[in-house]
Amino acid sequence: MPRTPIRFRVHVSEPFDFERWNANADLYGTSVDHEDREVNEWVIQLEESFTFHDKDYNAILVAPRYVGEHLGRVFDAILGEPVRIAHRTPEGWRFAMAGMLSLAPPPPDATQDRDKDEL
Repeated sequence: MPRTPIRFRVHVSEPFDFERWNANADLYGTSVDHEDREVNEWVIQLEESFTFHDKDYNAILVAPRYVGEHLGRVFDAILGEPVRIAHRTPEGWRFAMAGMLSLAPPPPDATQDRDKDEL
């Protein structure tokens, strides 16, 4: 049975100057890890890479920010779920950021953008 990816938005709030290094503080990407209720860390493949300490990354690992919480709560949250955010290093994942995980709307349709340009 094929796994269905869901699009997420991760707003990076720490480090506070993350937005200075990147276009904005929001990262968008998809994950299929939400389908396994036993997994409490989700890998999100990003639509666009981000820069952190002069290196580019195209995937992140998110985990609950607080003990006893589960990422599945994001499906019931109004504003999002607090998360710890990790980037991959040669030694493995390293948690160095914090933020909010929320469901994201579908990506903008390219035909809509083209129609706006024609107006």
